[in-house]
Amino acid sequence: MSEIDDMVAGLAARAKTASRALARASDEQKSLALKAAASALIAAQDIILAANAKDMAAGEKRGLSAAMLDRLKLDTGRLSAIASAVEQVAILEDPVGQVIDSNARPNGLVMKRVRVPIGVLGIIYESRPNVTADAAALGVRSGNAVILRGGSEAVNSNHAIFKAMVTGIESAGLPADAIILMPTQDRAAVGAMLRAQGQIDMIIPRGGKSLVARVQDEARVPVLAHLDGICHIYVHSGADPDMAKAIVLNAKMRRTGICGAMESLLIDQDYPAPADLVRALIDAGCEVRADDALMELDARTVSAVEEDWDTEYLEPIVSACMVDSVEEAVAHIARHSSGHTESIITSDEAVAKRFQMEVDSAIVMHNASTQFADGGEFGLGAEIGIATGRLHARGPVALEGLTTYKWLVQGQGQVRP
Repeated sequence: MSEIDDMVAGLAARAKTASRALARASDEQKSLALKAAASALIAAQDIILAANAKDMAAGEKRGLSAAMLDRLKLDTGRLSAIASAVEQVAILEDPVGQVIDSNARPNGLVMKRVRVPIGVLGIIYESRPNVTADAAALGVRSGNAVILRGGSEAVNSNHAIFKAMVTGIESAGLPADAIILMPTQDRAAVGAMLRAQGQIDMIIPRGGKSLVARVQDEARVPVLAHLDGICHIYVHSGADPDMAKAIVLNAKMRRTGICGAMESLLIDQDYPAPADLVRALIDAGCEVRADDALMELDARTVSAVEEDWDTEYLEPIVSACMVDSVEEAVAHIARHSSGHTESIITSDEAVAKRFQMEVDSAIVMHNASTQFADGGEFGLGAEIGIATGRLHARGPVALEGLTTYKWLVQGQGQVRP
């Protein structure tokens, strides 16, 4: 084993010990710890924002994109939102110990499935420093220890947030090692985490396509992830034009750098006002890469190429095309979606129901902006990410998604014949 492998093994051993203490912690103790952590974040506001300013200056010097800088940036409002998210997790119902189901067998044995923590979570993420607080809060509340490995672009912000979170949870009597921040930015540490089977119980990557692809390719530890956020909105012929325009603009332009941003717009050929949608996006500063039918409606559009339908832009660019029916919309999404979030805008309930049943994505919406693809908006508190796979957890992953279960069997002396 290399020196980095030894270091990660040592951190994982500390986290495993802490995870056993967390699994024993009461609901009240975990809640109080997170409330204290939220207060510590606000108390450390000046320190955290000063650290973030260093990261922003370094990021600008390194030539980070506008989308990356937006993800990195903290201000008093964003830090307050981070602390509020931690507080929201603190008051959520504790999933640990919940009885999923119970079954009394004819022989008198009672079989129960009960939620338990997963154990040690490895969180590998890039430029969003809020993930440091979100992951720590969700880990503590669900009884899991977390090992955090943030990107170098947010190293100062992550350390300041981590320090505040640890101060809070320690004040409530929980172990400091419930949250561990990787002490090195050496990329070899990521590889060591991915090889740490038997030491880290689950890896959760949050970041760009190259990071997630690497994690999925190399991991020997179970992975919970999504690769892209190629989200679609289908404007059906039965959509209210005012509603359609408001939703489309919000879905694309509210924040272009998040995974729930609309990246592809499908407009039914019988929708009465397609030019208004294209015009509204362009007037708002969005580049529209369109098919031939939509290009005829506005000379400011750009001709789409095949790769546009499979691109997560994370900036004010959208691909757009006409479709002749809900069937074609569903087929287009099946070919090009990343399985994250799709939405249909229509007043036709039957069409909406069909769309929601046939589109195979983690989140399928009706008459709503895809920007609602967020754990907080689902009432889950902070989220650890959006899972697009089909096993264990799907969609916004919060407390329940960070638990597994075990069987508890109660007998009265039964022996098997």
